[in-house]
Amino acid sequence: MAIIALHSAATGLSAQSTALDVIANNLANANTDGFKASRVNFQDLLYIEKAQAGSVNANGDQRPVGIYVGLGVKVAGTQLDFRTGSANRTDRDLDVMIDGPGFFQVKIDNDVGEGFGYTRAGNFALNSEGELVLITDQGRRLVPSIQIPEGASNISISDDGIVTVDVPGQVEPDEVGQIEIATFINPAGLKQIGENLFIPTAASGDPSVGDPGQSGRGILRQGFMEGSNVDPITELVNLIRTQRAFELNSQSLQAADEVLQTLSNLRRF
Repeated sequence: MAIIALHSAATGLSAQSTALDVIANNLANANTDGFKASRVNFQDLLYIEKAQAGSVNANGDQRPVGIYVGLGVKVAGTQLDFRTGSANRTDRDLDVMIDGPGFFQVKIDNDVGEGFGYTRAGNFALNSEGELVLITDQGRRLVPSIQIPEGASNISISDDGIVTVDVPGQVEPDEVGQIEIATFINPAGLKQIGENLFIPTAASGDPSVGDPGQSGRGILRQGFMEGSNVDPITELVNLIRTQRAFELNSQSLQAADEVLQTLSNLRRF
């Protein structure tokens, strides 16, 4: 009956609407430092079996194919793309890019993600206490905390995360801290919480924290920022495909409605 087509088309409209939301968010963050694009994965729903493949009729002949009618589609999940974004040179001492796998670890609310968030954005600044913090509306502190002494100059961050500064009255640079980065077995399983932050889930596994360049972790590049990995052209193509799929599902909905209307009119005869 056409009622099945109505429901199937409705699931298609819902799924394509979700895809449209994800694409719009990707395009909105095309210039967000360290942003990682997402894509929508779909899967079909259950099937009604009207005839079983391989069944044998009265003459002993075997049916080569069955009759299965699907009940639509649903969004299976949104998958993060962790390909490294473009390296944008800023020549700013506190802009740091992770060249390779890994995340910066920052302090967040204790009741979220066990108090630690993870980000690819390395746009840091100093707070009133001289600590390295993210340049966001919340000013999340880098973990482990690194404090720059008052009056220090020439902040240098090495590839392996050692932070040194020039302190007045000292000939040699003073080492003030070590930037550590975290990796995950399955970064696609991380949960997005806004502010360009992720928190671990059971799917991502626990973080492995260590020095940059060790155990498969990326190295740091001072004076660079990792740009968004959103490809606007790809997203626009996906936007057109999604729009066309939405239109096709709406036409299926309209066709099913017309069939049901015709069946309803037959009752008058």
